Amino acid sequence: MEYFIELLFSGLTRGSIYALIALGYTMVYGIIGLINFAHGEIYMIGAFTAYIVSSVLAIYGFPTLGIIVMAGLAAAIWSSAYGYTIEKVAYRPLRHAPRLSPLISAIGMSIFLQNYVLLAQTSDFLAFPELIPEFEFMEPVAHIVGSTDMVILVTTATVMVLLTLLIKFTRIGKAMRATSQDKVMATLVGINVDRVISTTFIIGSSLAAIGGVLIASHIGQINFFIGFLAGIKAFTAAVLGGIGSIPGAVLGG
Repeated sequence: MEYFIELLFSGLTRGSIYALIALGYTMVYGIIGLINFAHGEIYMIGAFTAYIVSSVLAIYGFPTLGIIVMAGLAAAIWSSAYGYTIEKVAYRPLRHAPRLSPLISAIGMSIFLQNYVLLAQTSDFLAFPELIPEFEFMEPVAHIVGSTDMVILVTTATVMVLLTLLIKFTRIGKAMRATSQDKVMATLVGINVDRVISTTFIIGSSLAAIGGVLIASHIGQINFFIGFLAGIKAFTAAVLGGIGSIPGAVLGG
């Protein structure tokens, strides 16, 4: 039974990371009906950004907590910038094109980002620092669920709740729902549809970056190809949970 529980928490940990990425897929699809196949690469870029920032801060002797916060923020901001740029460059010009065109553009952007990181960094696996320390209060159950596992599970649950509240009760959330239902009518009542779609990409990209930082710290290594594999699994999770549903994406993960 102890071995089963250990495997269960291990699966929940990985599934929670896929859920964070799947939330980005499901948000974008819910708004514009597009599968953003470059989303996995945003996750990978977030992990590489955290790796670079944490390495530099460690050299200058920053405390562990400061490194975690700064690396996570840098990864989220940098990946959000990538998500915003991808939407503006690869998807917005094809907003009214046949559905196959943006799909091809998404796959092309995925391949481009993979090779961009391959050339800019390395094709080898890099050792990622363990950013999350072991919590003393979890020592009795450390052989079943570690501190990193617990942080990942709590982060995913918190993000799901906050994202649900954002979409249901905030002004931008209402604008997202209106845009999802009818873009033309949303424009007629004064909603800036382009801004809503850009915001959706920014939020989804930041969530993918957070997932990249957490799983890289959990596994202890990264390379340029991790985004493709994680993206495929997260896409499967989003579809399994009913793509367009936030709790469904987490459940699917």
